[in-house]
Amino acid sequence: MSRFSAAKKLWSIHFCRFICGLIVLMSLSQSLPAQSGSNHIAFDASIPPAPPQPLSLTMGGVSPLGHRLQVNSRYLTLDGKPWLPVMGEFHFSRYPESEWEEELLKMKAAGVQIIATYVFWIHHEEIEGQFDWTGRRDLRHFIELCARHQLYAFVRIGPFAHGEVRNGGFPDWVVQAGPTRRNSTKYLVHVERYYNEIGRQLHGMLWKDSGPVIGVQLENEYFLKGPDAGANHIAALKKLAIAAGLEVPLYTVTGWEHADYPQDEVLPVFGVYPDEFWSSSLQPLPPSYAYLFSFPDEVTRSSDSLMAGVAAPTSRPQLLAEAGGGMQVAYHRRPVVSAEDVAAMAITQLGSGANLYGYYMFHGGENPIGKKSTMQESAATDGVYDLPVISYDFRAPLSQYGELRPSYRQLKSIHYFLNQFGDRLAPMTVYRPDRVPSGPEDASTPRVALRSDGHRGFLFLNDHRRDYPLEPLKALQLHIKLEGEQQTVPNRPIDIPAGSYAIWPINLDLYGINLKFATAQLLCKLGDSNYSYFFFFAPSGIRSDFSFEVSTIDLLHATTGVTTKRHGQWEVSRVRPDLKPAIELVGKGGNHVAIVLLSEEQAENLWRAFDDSAQLVFSPADVFFEKHAIHFRATDPARLVYGMFPPLATVSALSLSWRKKEPLFEQYPLDVTPKDVRISWEQLQPASVVPLIRRGAYNALAPMDADFAQAAAWQVAIPEHALDRLADLFIEVRYQGDVARLYDGDRLLDDNFFDGKPWRIGLRRFLASSGPHSFQIKITPLQKKAQFFLPEEAWPKFGAQGEVCNIESIRAMPIYKATLISPY
Repeated sequence: MSRFSAAKKLWSIHFCRFICGLIVLMSLSQSLPAQSGSNHIAFDASIPPAPPQPLSLTMGGVSPLGHRLQVNSRYLTLDGKPWLPVMGEFHFSRYPESEWEEELLKMKAAGVQIIATYVFWIHHEEIEGQFDWTGRRDLRHFIELCARHQLYAFVRIGPFAHGEVRNGGFPDWVVQAGPTRRNSTKYLVHVERYYNEIGRQLHGMLWKDSGPVIGVQLENEYFLKGPDAGANHIAALKKLAIAAGLEVPLYTVTGWEHADYPQDEVLPVFGVYPDEFWSSSLQPLPPSYAYLFSFPDEVTRSSDSLMAGVAAPTSRPQLLAEAGGGMQVAYHRRPVVSAEDVAAMAITQLGSGANLYGYYMFHGGENPIGKKSTMQESAATDGVYDLPVISYDFRAPLSQYGELRPSYRQLKSIHYFLNQFGDRLAPMTVYRPDRVPSGPEDASTPRVALRSDGHRGFLFLNDHRRDYPLEPLKALQLHIKLEGEQQTVPNRPIDIPAGSYAIWPINLDLYGINLKFATAQLLCKLGDSNYSYFFFFAPSGIRSDFSFEVSTIDLLHATTGVTTKRHGQWEVSRVRPDLKPAIELVGKGGNHVAIVLLSEEQAENLWRAFDDSAQLVFSPADVFFEKHAIHFRATDPARLVYGMFPPLATVSALSLSWRKKEPLFEQYPLDVTPKDVRISWEQLQPASVVPLIRRGAYNALAPMDADFAQAAAWQVAIPEHALDRLADLFIEVRYQGDVARLYDGDRLLDDNFFDGKPWRIGLRRFLASSGPHSFQIKITPLQKKAQFFLPEEAWPKFGAQGEVCNIESIRAMPIYKATLISPY
């Protein structure tokens, strides 16, 4: 052998050893803890929480049908089970009564279980002694619809409500009679008469009558103190409410700003918002506490005027009544809130211990026009800021015209989890990690929290922060000490993309099969202890790993990912989302469990009927359910397709479907014919005068009514039969200007403060007949020197005049409809 050959052979041996060593190192690197630079976070949940304690206050009740609603020191219970409900605010008097039922069904399809609504005094007794409970003011009919569709109701009776209504909801004559919000005899006489009217409207509709009304909120944002105010006043209001027949299981007050309330009479509720239209700042607000987790040992930490980060007293459950579903705009401040801003906040608040998740608002609306005045809050009435005269859209998940926004679908995925697994989450308390951010400005420390009972739990992660993007979390690994065991999640460090947020289960019981952990989010389930399907979804960019306790399984079959067995666990890593089961399991008791992992988009297209049928529908259309009917809505006919699972809503159908190799949702088209709706629009006049920039005591003021006589004007013509075969017809107006208004003749229909986003208007409620119709849009110029906040990207380019006022486009958006009659 030549020296060259020997050297070549020796080189080959060393190269093979190097490759083998590299393979070993790579293998070890996957099983050993991550080294320096990794995000290792530890939790100690080895001491289970103490049992919840009964409350000293008299709360709860039993309905004539035997249903029991109670509350303890940590959570609500319904029929003896922990209950973590979703509540959504929808103001009946701010919406046409002919459309209430459909909108309530949309809310139910989103997983909302309780409808919260204000009763605005000024909407019902604008003129003293003349009560109006008709049409859109018909409180009783609204509650009857809640009952018809198995929705609970929480009525916020004021008498002061705020809600961005004129005088905070007080009629002018009540304000003029003064003083208000105190134990003044004259004032309480008026309140007593008002409460008695509400009591008559709700007679027979309360929980004690087997009705849907489970709660009453007294007053709102009440910060007065003193012998005739504070706790004494709230106690007086409660007595008047009970005397009016408003006996309910739950009485609440808003608890922020160190409110003084009778501890043994009411429960405090709290809130958190992604932005603040009420702030006088003309800049983006600093990083918010809303995107941090809070922990039981922390005191109130909000430096804001409202409530971000405020926790309930430790002896009371943490109940949220005002988690921002969006954000209203004021003239001087026009924030644009994204779906991610709202959904990430839900993750942080649930991870911080929220045991009632109530949105303000979940559904937008519009202010009615009164007999004596308009009904919006304005600087003329409160001296602070101007709001739109009509629009109370709030950028809510459901718009003021019932349009589903992206936030609706994101929140729906969280709500389905709470609807079906909230009874497991509610008793779990919050555990603090060994490292927490120093404050909302801290962008480097991972934002994580654990809720656990000492044995099982849910991990909450958030890497989203409004206006101040966070960096990705590299090599994250969480080490959890439970009673009698240590769990590392996941087994190999994981990267979390910037902007992500998620909930991961720990030791989740799947009918006897123990899921040690999953780096995917639990969505919903179908079936029973014999045959069941558990649906998860993979937040975009996050690796999906599932790990099961070997001793609880007889059979495991994965159709995707990499399966390994070690340390008493079967791990299926890198599972790919699909519409068919990814993992099939048989437990020691012979029960069959299928794990279906969806993508984030697929999860948003999954709809669940929360009734006896427990039907799943997969469709990119908007879907809501009614007894024996499934309704579909879409702007694009191509989205009107659907699949249903199980094909028959029976347990036998689930058993027959188990081990099904093809996708669970066979797609079928719905028969809808596209429609070409051609609208026309032309400019009638340019703006002849630029309104003066006016400033009130605190903020810039909106243009006055007289300014619109000289505003730029356009006519929009709608053809005859435009609504035929449609659920609605929207127009989308892309414009640049300051304030836009929609008129039908002299009647103001809607208004919009420019924020850079298209203005979408549903015309169904304005088209009284099938004939042709025309509307006017008037816009005041936007000035470069305007004194208000707009997102930086929303500011248009100004010409030499330093102002802009134009419409770029107006397009028709038909809303197609289809209904599927269900036999179940």
